[in-house]
Amino acid sequence: MANRSRFLRLGVNIDHVATIRNARGGKFPDPVRAAQIAAQSGADGITAHLREDRRHISDEDIARLTKEIDKPLNFEMAATDEMVEIALAHRPHACCIVPEKREERTTEGGLDARANFARLAPIVKTLADAGSRVSLFIEPDPAQLDAALELGAPVVELHTGRYCELEIAGEYGLRDAECERIARAAAHGASRGLEIHAGHGLTFETVGPIAAIPELAELNIGHFLIGEAIFTGLEAAIRKMRNLMDRARAQAVAEPA
Repeated sequence: MANRSRFLRLGVNIDHVATIRNARGGKFPDPVRAAQIAAQSGADGITAHLREDRRHISDEDIARLTKEIDKPLNFEMAATDEMVEIALAHRPHACCIVPEKREERTTEGGLDARANFARLAPIVKTLADAGSRVSLFIEPDPAQLDAALELGAPVVELHTGRYCELEIAGEYGLRDAECERIARAAAHGASRGLEIHAGHGLTFETVGPIAAIPELAELNIGHFLIGEAIFTGLEAAIRKMRNLMDRARAQAVAEPA
């Protein structure tokens, strides 16, 4: 049986605090302040995606995050020479390699680790040699998990976007099937020694069934929490998400395997 974790970490993505800042320019709201509040409110780590077009997080934000927060930084990055150089300069705790297209609104689907194996292999090695934990943001597909393992990435993050989209569309049968697909992928990866994370699009309504997957070690959640913070405040939004995750995980590990 794959490892079952009693504690599920929460990584809070603060990209869209920077999106609001950049809509007008200037310094406010400050994503680093958001990261500090998140750390005080139950987040176990901070995630930030430095995109090629710098549409939200900036180079200065990354420099400040590495110096001013006392939680691990998960640096989301495309597999480009520029981003590798930036990662090597700042040496974040973790580097999550994601697919990136200039015209997309948000990350669309997982990285194809098998098709991009030759490109990814030297990047994974370089980042690992520099001391960062490398993860790949992939679809919940055993072939992609196996490719990540062959590449030497110790961590994968499973894309939950389709599961969340099916919830919004009211396609509950397909949603449940996608949740099962994620659970099977998590079990497959964990049985082979990978640390399994998940994220993308998760909300208060959708997080429970994902948090209940016992092989998952971490969820990364951002856009929903920043949006909810407009109405309730960031601390309250994170604490509620943390509580929902903890409740779902406690129930899952208490049930017989």
